[in-house]
Amino acid sequence: MLIALAGLPGSGKTTVARLLAQRLKAVHVRIDTIEQALRASGTLKADVGPAGYIVAYGVAEDNLRLGRIVVADSVNPVAATRTAWRALAERAAVRIAEVEIVCSDVAEHRRRVELRSADIDGLTLPDWQKVAERIYEPWDRPPIVADTAKKSPGEIADALVVELGLG
Repeated sequence: MLIALAGLPGSGKTTVARLLAQRLKAVHVRIDTIEQALRASGTLKADVGPAGYIVAYGVAEDNLRLGRIVVADSVNPVAATRTAWRALAERAAVRIAEVEIVCSDVAEHRRRVELRSADIDGLTLPDWQKVAERIYEPWDRPPIVADTAKKSPGEIADALVVELGLG
């Protein structure tokens, strides 16, 4: 199964992704890690464009073909990235679950963005203005929505395991 997470920076997406991957013994594929590694390589500079996603699709597909569950952790903000994750699942002949992580409490979301620190060497995190102005297209089909303002990341991960029939 491919579990494609989406959500704005600071929504709690990576925390949920890590917990979900631990509970399922799944592979965690994080776009931020891949993009920062590309920047650090010196091959690509600040704007890595679609390269991080393209690498992630390849890593995820390899693991799906090995029979592993993959938790894809990315902002996944536009129809093109969502379509690519769906196409990958189809190629690998696995089920996809699209999960949008949100923080419905704007003040709490802003607080998280402003107080968090990078857990990846060299990664520059966006400030609140960049998060608020980020392009984030509406979904063309409804994802599973999990709100970190209403439940803890652990509660969300546990609920997803049950909802996806993996527990």
